[in-house]
Order: sequence, then C-alpha cells, then structure tokens
Amino acid sequence: MACFLVPATEAVVATVVTKSMELKDGSAPASASSHEAAVSEKLPFTRKLKWLTNLLWGGSALLAFEHVWHGEVVPWFPFLTAASDPADTAEMLHEMSTVGVSMAVLVTAIWAVMLGVAHVIENRPASNGLEAQ
Repeated sequence: MACFLVPATEAVVATVVTKSMELKDGSAPASASSHEAAVSEKLPFTRKLKWLTNLLWGGSALLAFEHVWHGEVVPWFPFLTAASDPADTAEMLHEMSTVGVSMAVLVTAIWAVMLGVAHVIENRPASNGLEAQ
C-alpha cells in the first residue's frame, strides 16, 4: 500500500547527506570525462553514497508506479487509498513497518556488498600490462 515510502524517505536522507558532503568537500559530482582519473584512484565516498541514492530512488519509483497501477495511490487527497479508512490505515502502517523497512534494509545491505567489492577492486595490486598470455 505505501511500502515505497520507507525507501523513498531513506533516499531523501541519503540525497541530502550526499549533497551536503559534496558542498562541504567542494567537489562537484563526477562526470564521465573523469573516468580515467577515477580508475587510477580510489572513488570518493560521495560517489559511493550516490550509488545508494540511485538504488533507493529507482526502487521507490518502480514501487510507486506499481502501487499507482493497482489503484492504491491516487491523484486526489488523501493520495493513499488506505488512508481513508482507519482499519486500512493500520494495515498500511503495519506493511510500512515490516515490508517497507525490510526493503530499505535489503537495498542498504546490497549497497554495503557493493562497497566491499569496490574496496577489494581498489586495493588490488595494479597490473603493469605484463599479464600471462
């Protein structure tokens, strides 16, 4: 019913943190032209945090579309059809606290695995082009 609101809220918080870290560091978002420089150096944490925001925003958008498709989100107040009836509201809040939180935790865990893989890749010895052929 409204499970997409939990990862969307996490996406808002992560986006605000990312933007404030970028402003604090004085770094602009990485562009495609700086790809060669990023390969030889470690990626900044703001770039890795951007991965999380992209995962969360994308998943939330897909879930919101699915809820609109099934008529659970409508373009008039109260927007969530479950918010119009107290019994449905309780069910919606239960779904948000179970399904929504578990989805947000799962996406964050997948991001943590991505960070681990990126760390391994960043710390492996640089090859000098003399691989066995």
